[in-house]
Amino acid sequence: MNSDSMAGGGQAAGGSTTGALPITTLGAAGIQVGTQGLGCMGMSEFYGPSDLTESRATLDRALELGVTLFDTADVYGSGHNEEFLSDFVNAERDRVVIATKFGIVRKADDPAYRGFDNSPGYIRAAVEASLRRLRIDTVDLYYMHRKDPGVPIEDTVGAMAELVREGKVRALGLSEVTGAELRSAHAVHPIAAVQSEWSLFSRDVEATVVPAAAALGVTFVPYSPLGRGFLTGSFTGTADAKDFRATMPRFVGENAARNAELLAPLRTIADARGITLAQVALAWVHAQSRVRDLAVVPIPGTRSRTRLADNVAAATISLTDVELTTLEPIAGKVSGTRYADMSFTSAGRE
Repeated sequence: MNSDSMAGGGQAAGGSTTGALPITTLGAAGIQVGTQGLGCMGMSEFYGPSDLTESRATLDRALELGVTLFDTADVYGSGHNEEFLSDFVNAERDRVVIATKFGIVRKADDPAYRGFDNSPGYIRAAVEASLRRLRIDTVDLYYMHRKDPGVPIEDTVGAMAELVREGKVRALGLSEVTGAELRSAHAVHPIAAVQSEWSLFSRDVEATVVPAAAALGVTFVPYSPLGRGFLTGSFTGTADAKDFRATMPRFVGENAARNAELLAPLRTIADARGITLAQVALAWVHAQSRVRDLAVVPIPGTRSRTRLADNVAAATISLTDVELTTLEPIAGKVSGTRYADMSFTSAGRE
């Protein structure tokens, strides 16, 4: 796919528009995308049963609305998510920017197991498998999903850079890294995007990696910008046994009850503007582009065309400084960590 095939000019966030979305460029890679992407993980697992017909319709509608960055990983559904996306990606190859990831290892006989592998041999095998499942020749944006503590990040990125030189990958990304790790990686090969959880409930990335991304010109791709649904106001306090939020401290017991109370300022703003809580939360994430002076492309996940349209509309909602100040204290009051085991994140390496 040629970067010129994407409509518009788009420098940093807030540039020209295509469809319902402004566009921006992923780092220095020259790949232009709408300023909101779509996280596709939930179409395969993690958040309960999925309607694949509606999920496919959601993909098509996203493209109509100007969403061009579609995010998956080899670990989502143990390959199912890439396979599911393959028909859509191939039908719209000149318009779709597909991002996938490697580095998290699962075991078929232990659904809860999560390991890490960033070794060069594993990376090569992983990209070949992703290319087969997606039925494409080149991944547009290839992420290291998690850092393997046993492999220097310079070695990992060196192996990823070989894939760029071979034409198997267009641009490189990293997920859940620290600012220092991003700088070390970027010195080996330009990093186009860094992906980590960032929302009104999760702001630890602002310590080092957000400033590093801004300084290096790396696009920030916030995952779970709606707090895994908590910030939409739709979480009832109970999660289905197949919903992995039931294992997350913020979603259980007294933590969930206390966190629900934190939505009051969002409701006040939403009611005053006639918008949804989700739109307030997403508008806050989009505002960080202006506040932090970097390109920001959140990837809220949804399997519903209705929620998708609401999410995309949030990209052009501009919160006032007063509203941003009102929302500022929320993250500091959140009860419970992002994961039960925070070694799964970059937080422990800060």
